[in-house]
Amino acid sequence: MALVLAHLQEHASPLALSLLLVLFVIAVRLATLRSRAEKLLNKLPSPPSRLPIIGHLHLVGALPHVSLRNLARRHGPDVMLLRLGAVPTLVVSSPAAAKTVLRTHDHVFASRPHSAVGDILFYGNTNVAFAPYGDYWRRTRKIAAIHLLTTSKVHSFRPAREHEVRLVLARMRDAAAASTAVDLSEVLSNYSNDVVCQAVLGRLPREEGRNKLFRELFKTNSKLLSGFNLDDYFPSLARLDMVRRVVCAKAVKQKKRWDELLDDLIDKHAGQAVTEEEADFIDVLLSVQDEYNERQHQGNIDCTDGICLKLEQTQPTYRWTMPWPSWCGIPMQWPSCKTR
Repeated sequence: MALVLAHLQEHASPLALSLLLVLFVIAVRLATLRSRAEKLLNKLPSPPSRLPIIGHLHLVGALPHVSLRNLARRHGPDVMLLRLGAVPTLVVSSPAAAKTVLRTHDHVFASRPHSAVGDILFYGNTNVAFAPYGDYWRRTRKIAAIHLLTTSKVHSFRPAREHEVRLVLARMRDAAAASTAVDLSEVLSNYSNDVVCQAVLGRLPREEGRNKLFRELFKTNSKLLSGFNLDDYFPSLARLDMVRRVVCAKAVKQKKRWDELLDDLIDKHAGQAVTEEEADFIDVLLSVQDEYNERQHQGNIDCTDGICLKLEQTQPTYRWTMPWPSWCGIPMQWPSCKTR
């Protein structure tokens, strides 16, 4: 060590030596902090059956929330540490612990974790759902609140909702006449898809038979975003360019399909003159494009954002609303009034 220092003093400038010293101090400090963090994590309760490389991934089944509940009952009623691949994951189970964590780290939970698939599908996570909390997110949310989701705008879509309800009832009446079974999950999913598509894109998708294509694209989006993604569990491995290209190939293909479809619809809307009452989400976004300096691809992402978010919110609501009255013994006339 002494020989190395002597050699450096002979051949290196004072500035270079100072820089090396600073880097050495920073490296030691980071190593110390990392060691302390590891010690704190190791004190938390954790399932003993941890495997090399994959950690506790094998303990998470097809229903993650059920698997985590069962693990928490055995190993940690409040907090529990899991190693999901290379990522240490803190599972908080009790309401009191969750309240403490959310209050202490509120700024962290205000943003979604980075997603490589979302980065591809949504132009670098620049939509309302995936954008990190900050000035850009607030500006995008302001556009949606002021121009797209006003009370008058929501009320203007009531005829479209009533029209779709009549179509659903007609299909169910035909199925009853033919004594065939009806899959309510599929019926309600198709209904919410068609209503949202009319609100976001107008009547063009239904007239051209594209509502089915939107339904297919949305389902593929959901599978890509909620499925197994390598970067969620092995972030360093997913950063390798070759691995990233292979893992994200389906997402790139899906994005191209969205771009082709939405570019065509936006071009058709750009050449139409509509009144304020007839304007759909695309018409509104085109009218404020210059005001907010939005680019063409931002219009695409706002459209997909509107479709995906509204479908994600409405479909589970419908699926839970239908069986709930029968569980509680409530006549079906009550939920029909509430739904309207």
